[in-house]
Amino acid sequence: MADAPAVEVLVDVHRGVGRILLNRPKALNALTTDMIAAIDRALAAWDHIPLSAVVLGSTNTKAFCAGGDIRTIREHSLAGNTEASERFFASEYRLNARIAEYPVPVVSLIDGLCMGGGLGLSVHGPFRVVTESAVLAMPETGIGFFPDVGASYFLPRLPGAIGMYLGLTGHRLDAADALYTGLATHFVPTDGLDAVGDALAGNPGDPVDVVLNRLGGRSPVAESGLAKVRGEVDWAFGAPTLGAIEKRLHRLDTPWAAATLVAMGAASPQSLEITHALLARGRQRTLRECLDAELALTRTTIRTPDFLEGVRAALVDKDRSPTWRRASSGGLMPWT
Repeated sequence: MADAPAVEVLVDVHRGVGRILLNRPKALNALTTDMIAAIDRALAAWDHIPLSAVVLGSTNTKAFCAGGDIRTIREHSLAGNTEASERFFASEYRLNARIAEYPVPVVSLIDGLCMGGGLGLSVHGPFRVVTESAVLAMPETGIGFFPDVGASYFLPRLPGAIGMYLGLTGHRLDAADALYTGLATHFVPTDGLDAVGDALAGNPGDPVDVVLNRLGGRSPVAESGLAKVRGEVDWAFGAPTLGAIEKRLHRLDTPWAAATLVAMGAASPQSLEITHALLARGRQRTLRECLDAELALTRTTIRTPDFLEGVRAALVDKDRSPTWRRASSGGLMPWT
């Protein structure tokens, strides 16, 4: 008899702390519609229970969550199954909003990869714990997509022009950078991560911030590489247009600027245009307004040649050599 499929989201309540563990290790916890629904059901069921906190983590150390199952979205697009894609994005964005508005503190434990949809699960909650193995990024411009899951809300609210830089380039942040930018709030070493839930349960009267600070080792924030180039980031990515950003990067003529130009040159031109427009407007929008704009944009973007080609190159054939169309993105953005 065949083994029963593994439960991809483990849920329980332990001593007044809700626990949600992502358990799809072979796919690095890439989110499916069913996983999103399971997390949402758990939070809805706990909405009126007097919990002291909700802990959101992973059963493996390679990844907290590598993003949404975007390969399946591509398959839906090729098959013309727009309903399945709509259901995925709409349910994911509703979950992002629920986490942001949840009455109980949500504590995300980020160990390993946290990309795209993983940031959507974590950054909207008030407490984001990173370990020395954490890697955070919004890499969507490299696959012909755009930073979603509320990124058009949270990226523009990072200090200076950091959010525009991260959104356009997909730059990967380590724990020090995540703490420096504010995407992470606390540092706990990997070997202390399992103690977080018990510590919160054992000290229900203490503020979550105090409990997490007790568990943390020496913060690596002083080692942030991003902090060292912050002046260059703010000047280049504070420019008003994509063209002006590229001109400033050329004028800087530094190793960081050269590497950044390479990163942007490898991205989908369509995605760069969409992302720049989204982030420029996001600072004036509420989270729900940003999620609504992103949802509208998914309907057109996932059918474009750049999206189909970008996901093919990154996740299907894995040749990392996409051939982008050099078309304007203007027709994709009726909300502008």
